Amino acid sequence: MNPESNTHQRPKETVGRVGIIGAGRLGTALAAALRAAGVEVEGPLGRGMRPRGCHAIVLCVPDSEIEAAAEAMTAAAPFIGHTSGATPLSALTHTGVERFGLHPLQTFADGAGPEGFRGAGCAIAGSSPEALELATSLALCLGMTPFEIDDAGRAAYHAAASVASNFLVTLQAAAETIAGGAGLTPEQARALLVPLLRQTLDNLEELGPEAALTGPVARGDEATIEAQRAAVEGVADHLLDLFDELVHHTRALASREVAT
Repeated sequence: MNPESNTHQRPKETVGRVGIIGAGRLGTALAAALRAAGVEVEGPLGRGMRPRGCHAIVLCVPDSEIEAAAEAMTAAAPFIGHTSGATPLSALTHTGVERFGLHPLQTFADGAGPEGFRGAGCAIAGSSPEALELATSLALCLGMTPFEIDDAGRAAYHAAASVASNFLVTLQAAAETIAGGAGLTPEQARALLVPLLRQTLDNLEELGPEAALTGPVARGDEATIEAQRAAVEGVADHLLDLFDELVHHTRALASREVAT
């Protein structure tokens, strides 16, 4: 990974007209953000529709549909790219044109606006120096920090993103379920736990995982851990395996902190 500085935004003229295929959350947000940056955009268009007169086409479709969507775009533009974090550029080989990858390291909920891209990382790739330059320019136009990922590293990169983002949501849902044992509704638990989560993320950003770790596992308070385990078993026994596995890995992290 080689992050590049986005201190100086590249001129939008180097990007050219861009076609967006896929009108889901990302396609809609990407089209709006590029327009806000002054880039000429066609779309987002439905799958199977071919943009006209575009310098580049960006496929914002599910991973399983990338190859079919790319085939439908064959020779429609000099550059064709996708926004998948996990799919290699080889999925676009049959297009017969230069290929690029552009994966915003960000989550987009319904109604996300152009500002969602600013300050985020962006995994880029290109089948040629020109394709990589285009991906870099698009990322910088959006206010993101581009870093290059090759096909061999994509699965690990995407797994890291899933652990950091998707699994965090899963853990929060588990916490809300367990909080039911204290008589809290999911909404009440969320309102109380999210500020804690935000501060934890701030600590993590500033201090790193080892120094940011707090709580009974970090203190070696086995009696409290056992009390927590019993509560989880009583309220949501289907989450007991998750609790035990998290305690196991948190102990390992705490040991790293002590060692350093």
